[in-house]
Amino acid sequence: MKLQSKVAVITGAARGIGKAIAEHYAKEGAKVFLSDILETDLEATGQSIVNNGGVAKWCIADVTKQADVENMIDTAVKEFGTVDILVNNAGIMDLYEPPHELSDEFWQQIFDVNVTALMRTMRKTVPIFLDKSKGNIINIASISGRLCGIGGTAYVGSKWAVVGMTKSAAHLYADNNIRVNAICPGIIETPILEPMLNGNMTKWPRVHNMVKDVHTVPFGQPEHIAKAAVFLASDDSDWVNGDIMTVDGGFSATF
Repeated sequence: MKLQSKVAVITGAARGIGKAIAEHYAKEGAKVFLSDILETDLEATGQSIVNNGGVAKWCIADVTKQADVENMIDTAVKEFGTVDILVNNAGIMDLYEPPHELSDEFWQQIFDVNVTALMRTMRKTVPIFLDKSKGNIINIASISGRLCGIGGTAYVGSKWAVVGMTKSAAHLYADNNIRVNAICPGIIETPILEPMLNGNMTKWPRVHNMVKDVHTVPFGQPEHIAKAAVFLASDDSDWVNGDIMTVDGGFSATF
């Protein structure tokens, strides 16, 4: 098994991509520590992993709150002794708003979850990695961090920030045997797509034309991203650092 006895902390793990990553890590032998704000779904995911022979613990954590981030990592260390892998998966989508439709409050909410929380989880976890001169961080970005047509100004801006933070951290910690990579999922069938699928978005005309195009391409599944996350967490990728891996079924090549 590729992740035997590794300890992985995964945020946003109750459902969707985070759930799939947790399940695949557990199957590869990792001890997984899951967090989310969705208590019922989180418990169901964790219990399912345990019922299928995996090792899992979990806690409710709002990653926009410093105290919750502190408690999440401290509890993972208390339960499993250390952290080897940090997967920053928690994130929220906007409603494809252009700048003139954005409020300060919503802009801040997007960046609190998608950017500031990621910084805080890294800030809390990296000292553990520095102490043992080894660690692995995987940030879930988006093709919106490479293109500008999927998502509104706030979401796209936040995911470009994730890409930049990933490359910066990879550079800064390269001498400490800490690898930092990101995955840019394409259009994956998860609850985050509901506003697009239901048409509950901005009425800005160009967005609606874009959505028509999006509906013509096959959607991916969370498992497609989980497989990439296993690769980046394992020794198979020991010479991969600062990479922004696009996993989108070829969507960005034709968009």
